[in-house]
Amino acid sequence: MKSSAAKTPAEQLATPIQYVKGVGPARAELLLRLGLRRASDVLFFFPRDYQDMSRLATVAELSEDEPASLEGIVEEIDERNTGTGRSMLGLLIRQNTEYVRALWFNQSFMRPKFAMGQRVLLIGQPRRNGMRWEFVHPKVEWLQPDQEIGSGRILPVYPLTEGLNQGQMRRIVAGVVEHYGSFVEETLPEDVLDACDLWPIQPALSQIHTPQNMDALEQARRRFIFQELFVQQLALAMRRASLARDNNAPALPCSARVDARITRLFPFELTADQRRAIDQICADVALTTPMNRLLQGDVGSGKTVVAEYALLLAVANQCQAVLMAPTEVLAQQHIRTLTRDLRESRVRLGLLTGSQSAAERRQLLAAIRGGEIDIVIGTQSLLNKEVEFARLGLVVIDEQHKFGVHQRAALRRAGQDPHYLVMTATPIPRTMSMTAFGDLEVSSLRETPPNRQPVHTYLGEPDKRESWWEFFRKKLREGRQGYVVAPLVDATEDAEAVGVEQLFERLTNGELEEFRLGMVHGRMKPAEKEAVMQAFRDGGIQALVATSVVEVGVDVPNATVMTIEGGERFGLAQLHQLRGRVSRGPHPGFVCVFADLANDDARQRLEAFVATTDGFALAELDFKLRGPGDLFSGKQHGLPPLRIADLLRDADTLEEARQAAQRFINTDADLSAPRFARLKRQVLNRYGEALEISDVG
Repeated sequence: MKSSAAKTPAEQLATPIQYVKGVGPARAELLLRLGLRRASDVLFFFPRDYQDMSRLATVAELSEDEPASLEGIVEEIDERNTGTGRSMLGLLIRQNTEYVRALWFNQSFMRPKFAMGQRVLLIGQPRRNGMRWEFVHPKVEWLQPDQEIGSGRILPVYPLTEGLNQGQMRRIVAGVVEHYGSFVEETLPEDVLDACDLWPIQPALSQIHTPQNMDALEQARRRFIFQELFVQQLALAMRRASLARDNNAPALPCSARVDARITRLFPFELTADQRRAIDQICADVALTTPMNRLLQGDVGSGKTVVAEYALLLAVANQCQAVLMAPTEVLAQQHIRTLTRDLRESRVRLGLLTGSQSAAERRQLLAAIRGGEIDIVIGTQSLLNKEVEFARLGLVVIDEQHKFGVHQRAALRRAGQDPHYLVMTATPIPRTMSMTAFGDLEVSSLRETPPNRQPVHTYLGEPDKRESWWEFFRKKLREGRQGYVVAPLVDATEDAEAVGVEQLFERLTNGELEEFRLGMVHGRMKPAEKEAVMQAFRDGGIQALVATSVVEVGVDVPNATVMTIEGGERFGLAQLHQLRGRVSRGPHPGFVCVFADLANDDARQRLEAFVATTDGFALAELDFKLRGPGDLFSGKQHGLPPLRIADLLRDADTLEEARQAAQRFINTDADLSAPRFARLKRQVLNRYGEALEISDVG
């Protein structure tokens, strides 16, 4: 076995965590729960927060205007019921001869953590209550009797697991930084450090864990935030460059004659946004470099028309095209729309779904393989290896975030390398589009087609429920149709939720008993769902009781009223999609959402929903309120989660990292120069599998 001195830097950093000084086998098991296996893992286990101990205060120095940290001894512990259904835990904390009180409500789990005579650190906002200071729901750190807390220092706060406290974690990390930090080699090239005014890796590592002051902390954090975003943007730029080198796509030029033949099929004028998006697509597909474009647009902005144009352009160039939908209901709707629009043309359509019989499927697959079908509409069935095309020129995917990166890649491999257009009706915040979909060019439709009717949105107060239902019934009597939407299929497992099955039964025997109702949800078989949807489209069903399965693409122009129950359980983007179902015809739409508004976030979200119908503005607000994890989960966009960067907070750094990454790839698309070796290794380790980029340098 090599001595410590004989090991290479890489071997030193790979030291198993249990052999790190101060850890041992028992503590290594605890650290493993946090994903810490090697010394290098600990070096890059960044604090989740910091405590500014420059505000380590005495009782005499406390002020109601200033957050403070205060150290003292637990003198009394008092736990009782307040008489209003709430429990209260109170501590009397002594600091020399002065006292403060710490209070927690409805947090009985805190009681076993305290003992008489215990030394604690309170961090919070003090307030005066009579003659005594109180900290309500402060953060607490449990201190050892002889533990130095270092007035004037900035202390890191790390994620923990049961069995480890902050003091232990700080000592472990500090030891690793001291003994192994010098073995970390610089990843970023010198010119990037200089151009972006970034600290080198060594001082940044030291100061992010034990900052001397707030300025040093900000510099250290900025270094690692930039690096994380830069590596990500390099990976995306490498993928874009890789796709651009695959000159296997058929060129699909668009002449004035072809344009006229396609646009005459539409019984309306294109909006300026639609025309712009079509021109961008035409420019892309005229090349043999595969198009890789995202078409995003608000509800009702006319994305389907743009997609239809692209599909027909492929057919005009003797190529086949695919339109892939996330659900069979939406695939059925697309085939109906295309059949209607193309009734005067010779374009041959085919529908491929999972519910078709084996005989139907065999016949259709043979027709696709033989080039007898021009446009294939389908669901994930199109990803099957048995689907072969004669000459595939274009793939259009509706609702891109319903499909993962690998699923989309499977379609790229279906026959020839096709051009690639994905659509979303959920506008994507700019920083999200630069990361989750950073390998795509973006076209946006913000304009609403002329004559589109407005939608009036209301937040239903409990005492206005009956008057809303009377309005809902009035619209149905006038010949309109409506939706009633619930967040769950069955609420038996959650007494506070609204289930569509229970709601259907209630409405059938209550508010809507005089009308013909139907029910649709995700647990139904595709054929059952389609039968209900067809009856709704035909007017046989006057009110459709549904889950959010109707949020995307369902087009019933006569449906103009919608009731949403349990609105607090929906995201803003989802609510906006649902609202889009009642603005598709010649009549104005009306939406009323009922919700439990006890939660401040829910109230803020729903008030914003009522206040604006701008989907782009709502997407930005949803991003601020809920973060990218809820908008597009890791499973959906395929990228590993960010460790230290925040897309909202660090938007400017992201833009800087994106520009720097593109400059690098423009000069060395594979990062093949020797000075990029470490940087390239980090890119491939982190993103190679997710983005299907390989070491080609």
